Amino acid sequence: MSNLHIRPARPDDVAAIFGMIQELAVFEKLEHLVVANEAMLQEALFCDKPVAEAIVGETGGEVVTYALFFHNFSTFLCKKGLYLEDLYVKQDRRGSGYGKQMLIALAQLAVERKCGRFEWSVLDWNSNAINFYESMGADVLPDWRVCRVTGDALTKLARS
Repeated sequence: MSNLHIRPARPDDVAAIFGMIQELAVFEKLEHLVVANEAMLQEALFCDKPVAEAIVGETGGEVVTYALFFHNFSTFLCKKGLYLEDLYVKQDRRGSGYGKQMLIALAQLAVERKCGRFEWSVLDWNSNAINFYESMGADVLPDWRVCRVTGDALTKLARS
C-alpha cells in the first residue's frame, strides 16, 4: 500500500471534500440530488455542535480520499454505532489500498469509541464496492431496505 496519511478533517479541507462529494454524486448518477454547497458542509462539520465528522487521506500534500460519518444508536445493543455516510477515493487513486486503509481507520475509531456497530449502505448495482466490502469482512444485509422521506413528502408527513 502506498503512503497515505489519514487524519481528522480540518476546515481548510472543506473545498477538497466537497469536490469529492460532487465526484461521488456523478459516479453514483445522483448529481441531480446535490443541493449542498461548501458553506453548508463547513457548518455541518465545524459548527459548535457538528452533526457529522470526517477524516481525510492525503499523499504528497493532496487530499485524495475522505470518509464522512456520524454516530447512530442501536436499541438492541444499547450502544452507539458509527455510520459511514460516504467513503470516496479519487478515481485515479483507486487500487492503491486507500479505501482499505480508510475503512481500517474508521473501524479503529469505532472500537476506540466503544461502538457496537460500524455500518454503511451501498448501491445494489455497485458490485465492485460490494465485493470490496465483503472482502473486508462486512455482511451485506439482503433483507434490509433504506427508507427515506425527503422534500415535499417530508413536509406532508410532518403536517399529517
